[in-house]
Amino acid sequence: MGKKIFALVVVLMVASVVANIYFISNQSQLNLSEVKTQINALEEANVNLNKELYLTNLSLQQARTQLDLYREQIAELKSQINRSFVEGEEGRAQLDAPAVMRRVEYHGNYPFYSRQIVEEGTMMRVSVDIKPGYGRVLVETKPLMGVIFQDAANTAVVAAENYTGCDLTGSDVIFSVEAMSEVPEVDGPSAGALMTTLIIAALENITLPDDVTMTGTISPDGHIGEIGGVIEKAEAAKANNKHIFILPRENNRLVRYEKVRKQYGGITIIKQKPVIEDTKEYIEGNIGIHVEYVDSINDVMNIIR
Repeated sequence: MGKKIFALVVVLMVASVVANIYFISNQSQLNLSEVKTQINALEEANVNLNKELYLTNLSLQQARTQLDLYREQIAELKSQINRSFVEGEEGRAQLDAPAVMRRVEYHGNYPFYSRQIVEEGTMMRVSVDIKPGYGRVLVETKPLMGVIFQDAANTAVVAAENYTGCDLTGSDVIFSVEAMSEVPEVDGPSAGALMTTLIIAALENITLPDDVTMTGTISPDGHIGEIGGVIEKAEAAKANNKHIFILPRENNRLVRYEKVRKQYGGITIIKQKPVIEDTKEYIEGNIGIHVEYVDSINDVMNIIR
């Protein structure tokens, strides 16, 4: 009798093990099937999103092209209306502008590597030629030109017209930008103040000093606004023998981060502590180039003249 009971227990145990294996196997296959279904759904959604992104970019490019066409048509109409009344202005001016160049550096070996974006200052030679024409604003660059840069050029023309009282609808304003080092592209509004200064200097026949450079956005009323990459631009200006660096007053505070070490028993904890300094004092003391704060294009011209 005991042997029969023992045999029955063994049979039940074996049956239980087989049943568990069968259940786990089916459950795993079911989970794997669900995961595959989710992956397929995500891949399909990703394809649809890529299609939408492509169509959105295409629409954006078409809108930009249409905007440029409208600008040309408006300039042509203004030229036709004013040709009999407005005499085309002429002039030329040139100045070096600081810019920030970004590149990606990779450290380590594949697949164990890290990616770091490095920002460095560089200089660009910017010139303007004003000739009798059709009221166009043209930008020629050796590196690629961005849309924001073109908008800044248009705003610079309006600001210069407001400052000088000159009507440029009978003239073409042609900017030329040449990078002094390998720069992948040119974009951003930070050359707006410099481009405005160039137009004014060209119209008023002002000789711009070679040892001066500047950065800052421009608004139609001549206000000069905040920019980024202040330290990198100051270093580039100093390296290229500039003695005066004109900077928006809105950039008068500089936030740096210093490492602070604290000991907790045998553990050292390093934290980044923000330190706020006056930008002018920091640049003059650590980089060695004189800084002038400005609020408007009037301030710039008072320094330049």
